[in-house]
Amino acid sequence: MELKRVVVTGMGLIGPLGNTIEEYWKNLLSGTSGVGPITLFDASDFKTQIAAEVKNFNVNDFIDKKDARRMDRFTHFSVIAANRAIEDSQINFDLVDRNKVGVIVASGIGGMNTYEEQCFTLFERGPKWISPFFIPMLISDIAPGYISIRHNLKGVNYATTSACASSSHAIGEAFNHIRFGKAIAILTGGSEAPVNRMGVAGFNALKAISVRNDEPEKASRPFELNRDGFIMGEGGGILLLEELEHARARQAKIYGEIVGAGFTADAFHITQPPEGGEGAARAMKVAMEDAGIKPEEVDYINAHGTSTPLNDKTETEAIKSTFGDQAYKLDISSTKSMIGHLLGASGVFEAIATLLTIQNDEIHPTINYDTPDPECDLNYVPNKSRKKIVATALSNSFGFGGHNVCLAFKKFKN
Repeated sequence: MELKRVVVTGMGLIGPLGNTIEEYWKNLLSGTSGVGPITLFDASDFKTQIAAEVKNFNVNDFIDKKDARRMDRFTHFSVIAANRAIEDSQINFDLVDRNKVGVIVASGIGGMNTYEEQCFTLFERGPKWISPFFIPMLISDIAPGYISIRHNLKGVNYATTSACASSSHAIGEAFNHIRFGKAIAILTGGSEAPVNRMGVAGFNALKAISVRNDEPEKASRPFELNRDGFIMGEGGGILLLEELEHARARQAKIYGEIVGAGFTADAFHITQPPEGGEGAARAMKVAMEDAGIKPEEVDYINAHGTSTPLNDKTETEAIKSTFGDQAYKLDISSTKSMIGHLLGASGVFEAIATLLTIQNDEIHPTINYDTPDPECDLNYVPNKSRKKIVATALSNSFGFGGHNVCLAFKKFKN
């Protein structure tokens, strides 16, 4: 079978650094932090009182009040981001076989806000007061379901859930469906809304998130010696992936080409990566083999870069074992230094950053990089953006449970 080429023709997001692609990119390049005090609930008695929240957002500006009440916050983000990706792509679905257009949208947790609210209702008022919309608002796959219903898209439709690798898995799955000829176009990405009492308390119990409450904008510091955990974030991002010839026929603008995907498992521990990052290294190797690119062709890596002691160390080791001496020549940066960790949605936000890097030949920084960690000794583009021609890039995502994804992107060339 001759594989189809797959390009990205539309992007949309709602996130901690802005609610448009242009605002997001401008803030990434300037090294702006999206982290601040938690406003979505009273966090005064929590160990962590900071997060990367979506700002200047009123769902009723985008979705009818009645419909919005029947959706969890994570679904709001995905539906709006999908609308924006469609608008950005200028695709007309009336001119496309809708049976060949799909939706694969991820969430690591799904409707956690709804779950928390309905638990309070159950314990305070009793079971007869549980909303009939509780289950449809909770389940992760309702996000792609809503998107397909709203746009009458009848192709492949499902959610992927693999913790922090969820939306990268979704993008990789969409890529495979299109290149194997099973779809013409797919809306793909992810959304997450975990900034609530249960979410913060749960990650505090794991001792996984930062408690640098007095300096929110400096709390996410990937690869830096004094990092103390990640920052929870929220938001949704969607890409429109399209078969190249279809995109050409309608003269679509093209952000870049997705050329490979690597999926692996650590098979080691529920939360910790193995020493040396063997599974992560294998994901990068598989992605490059899938794309037919050599390690020396890679110009940039958008790192998983969570700002946790173990992840940053083992990702650094994985890059070294994959690239050898070439690792020290690579430019590497962590988008999470500015947007925090959007859990299941982090991969799509990083894919968008990677595509914009390729398109604009400018690499955003890893902010808050003050004191180098001797165990993290690569070039993380500290604190200031860097202009560089980027033709080939990788984007890494690793999740609890030992799930690893690496996506390979290239500058589009005819």
